[in-house]
Formats: sequence, structure tokens, C-alpha cells
Amino acid sequence: MKIIHKSAQKIQDAEDTTPPEVKLPPWKVLIVDDEPDVHAITRLNLKNFQFANKSLRFLEALSAREAKQILSHEIDIAVALIDVVMETDDAGLRLVDYIRNELGNSMIRIVVRTGQPGAAPERQVVDSYDIDDYKDKTELTVQKLYTTLRSTLKSYRDLTTINANRRGLEKILDAAAELYQPQSIHGFFDGVLTQIIALCNLGENNLISTVSSGLLITASEERIAVQAGTGRFAQLTENPQLKEIIQACTDSVLHGQPSDKLLPSMVHIPLRVHDHTMGFVCLENALHLSHADQHLIQIMANQCASALRNLQLYVDLKEANRQALYMLAVAAEYKDKDTGDHINRLARYTALVAEAMGMSKQEAENYGLASMLHDIGKVGIADAILKKPGKLTDEEFAIMKTHAEIGAEILGKSKWFAVAYHIAYCHHERWDGTGYPRGLKGEEIPIAARIVSVVDVFDALTNKRCYKEPWTVADALVEIEKGAGTHFDPKVVHLLLQLCEQGIIP
Repeated sequence: MKIIHKSAQKIQDAEDTTPPEVKLPPWKVLIVDDEPDVHAITRLNLKNFQFANKSLRFLEALSAREAKQILSHEIDIAVALIDVVMETDDAGLRLVDYIRNELGNSMIRIVVRTGQPGAAPERQVVDSYDIDDYKDKTELTVQKLYTTLRSTLKSYRDLTTINANRRGLEKILDAAAELYQPQSIHGFFDGVLTQIIALCNLGENNLISTVSSGLLITASEERIAVQAGTGRFAQLTENPQLKEIIQACTDSVLHGQPSDKLLPSMVHIPLRVHDHTMGFVCLENALHLSHADQHLIQIMANQCASALRNLQLYVDLKEANRQALYMLAVAAEYKDKDTGDHINRLARYTALVAEAMGMSKQEAENYGLASMLHDIGKVGIADAILKKPGKLTDEEFAIMKTHAEIGAEILGKSKWFAVAYHIAYCHHERWDGTGYPRGLKGEEIPIAARIVSVVDVFDALTNKRCYKEPWTVADALVEIEKGAGTHFDPKVVHLLLQLCEQGIIP
């Protein structure tokens, strides 16, 4: 969704916001023990426990079987306190094995507790199972239970933070390989938003806060555009509240106009390159972030802005090259008014056939653009030959044929024109090897040149030239079909016939 605005004012720094008190979701602690008194004592001893401004929520099971049911739908349990001896002598250890190996849950921190230490020797249990601590129940005084739980919660928080950062970084790296392709920029920004949330322990695991919703928005002098969303903003096209929220963000952040549509807990992080603001990141329920957290997010946001700036420069350069190619093609055709529109038709036909062959839309479009320079070498042919209304003599035709080599000479000096070079040089080669200038045969001829060879003749036949009247499409197709396997690549001819039958060409 895009919102038009007149100008982008400086976004207020998120560092200026004083973090208020925010009620955070509790840590989930699973107690697994067949003695109800142990549950009661554990709850009592940890009644007022807090870590990182979060209290505890107890999930309780009287057996390993009940614990498995809880684990099946509670995916973000931070710590499990598990008794060894329950329905069987090793029920607790089997439950640990189930958590680690069957569920594949390596995040949850596990503390094994037992009232019968001889039944499961401590060293053997620690060596054999991925646990964080092993306690005799007689050891678990109020103070020791407090320190045990605090250390395991800290470990859980740090591990999930690392994991969230890894996921976000993977998304960014996956998108980075094709960063400068327009279709990948949204994936890049989605990864950046995920990484920003993960950097400050936010997001789906509720590590520090309830933040799971955020937006990444870019701004220019003419428009703002949503580039990525997460949480309740993940479905950008299906969110009825999105337009209202974006408008409120625009009024508040870009124009400095307060809005009652914005939640008071929303934080805005500007995307800056040097002193230029290119957009902002919006995070809900994040005003509790420290200055260090906000500074870290700002660094990541600036990297995002730099990537966007680089992309814009790349797109501008690509468009400039496209314009240069078009102007060069027009210059090549300028002397021949009959073929002035020929290059535009040829570009369209070439792209359509290339896409029908299975090429991507972008690659097919590049073939179409390159085809416009197929006769660039004609700038080196005298007008007397180029504009002659009748049949050329053998000497004149020999001169005319040199336009393929002249075109290759012109285009061969730049990698940007690599496809155009092959087309200009080889579009008069023939499938049976009797063409010019090198007598290439079959698939020795570059595919782009094989396509242009067919569509160039088709367009020449169906349009008026100084030396002929136009043919009907049907007659032109009959003539081209005769040349399949000798003059033309049979597959290209087949695809052209299909496109004409479907009414896509001409």
C-alpha cells in the first residue's frame, strides 16, 4: 500500500522517549512431579519471583504422560523442573529424552529433581542427558531454588535470543544474493525487520516484551510504502487497519502531527543515510526498550537504509542503460522510416517467445531490449544500398552482409551489451549452417539470435517495406514454417505459431 505525501520531515529520535512501565508476559515454568506437596512448595517458594521484569506462570503435571500433553501445545516453556521417579523409576529421564530427541526442543532448560538420588546417580545422569542441573529435593531451599531458576531462565533467554538472531540473519543473507533485484527487496526488508526485533529479544518467544508486531516503511518526497510487516501486520494486503495505521504514522512521524490512532507504546526508529531520512521502523509495545537497545536497532536500521539507497542507485543506473540502448537502436533505424516501428515490435515478439521458452520474465525482457540493436551495424552501410527499392546485386548484398560484423564490432566493447552483441552478430546465421557471417549451425547459434532470426523475418514479411508490400500473417507463417529445420530453429518456429494462434502475436 502506498500513501502520497508532500514532504518528509525529520523523524524524532526514538532515544528521546522515556520508557514507561510495561507489563510483560510471564516466563513459563513446567513442574513435573507425582507428589502434590512438591508442586505446592515450589509455587510457594517462587511466589514473588521475577526475572527481567517478568513473573512466572506455572504449568503442572503429576506424571510424564501429563507433561507430554502440556508440551504438545505449550511451545515456549522456558524451564522444566522434572522428578526422576514417577510412574516408573526412570519416567523423568525418559521424559527428558522425549523433549530433547523426539520433540527436538533444545531451548527449554531442564532441571532434574529427585528424592531418591541413589536410583539415578548424579554423574551418570549429567553425562547421559542434556540437562542444566541435577538437584536432590532436600537441597532445594528457597535460596537455592531461586538461584537455580534465575540461572536457567537467563540461559533460556540468551539461547532464544541467539536463535532468533540467527533466523533473522539467515533471512537477510538469503535475500542479499539478489538484493538488487526488485522482486527480492521485500524479502530483504522482511529479514531486516525480523532481525531488528530479535536484536532486542523481542518477537514470537516473548522474551522481554509482547512485541510481535512491526512495520518497516520507506519514504521519498512523493510517497511512503510499506516494505515489510510482522505479527498482526504480516499480511499487508489483508489488514483492514493497515491504511489507518500507516496514515497515523505518516502524520505523527513524518509531519510531526499527533494522532490518537497510534498506540502510545509504539516506537519509531528512523532509517537514515547520512542526514537523509528514508523511512522508519514501527514497533508496538516497545517503549520499555533501553537506550542501548534503541541504539542497536538504529544501527541495524541504518544498514537497511544504506541497502535501499544502493538499490535505488542500481535501478537508476540500469534505467539509464536501458535508455541508452533504446536511443542507440532508434539511431540505427533512423535513416529507414519504414522500419522505425520495427524495433518496438521486434522487442515485444522476442520477449514473448523467450518467455514461452521458459525464461523468466526479467530475462525475456532483457532479450527483447537487446533485440532492438540487431541491425545496429547498418549505420555503416551506405544509404544507396540500404534504401535501394529493388533487388541488391551480388556486390551490394556482400556489402549489406557486413552489417552483422559491424554490429558486433560496435557492441563487443561492453559487457552490458553482451546479449545484443550475440544477436547483432548471429541473427543471420541459419539452423543448417548456411547463414552468415560465420556459418554457425544448430545450437552453436546463441538462443537469443535464433529467436530474433525468426521474429525478424516474421515482422519484415507482415509489414510494408520500400521494396515490398505486407504479407498476411497466415502467408508469413506458412513461409516461416517452411524454413523450420533449415533456416530456423524448429522449436522457435513452433512457439511463434502457437503465440499467433492464441492471438498474442502480432
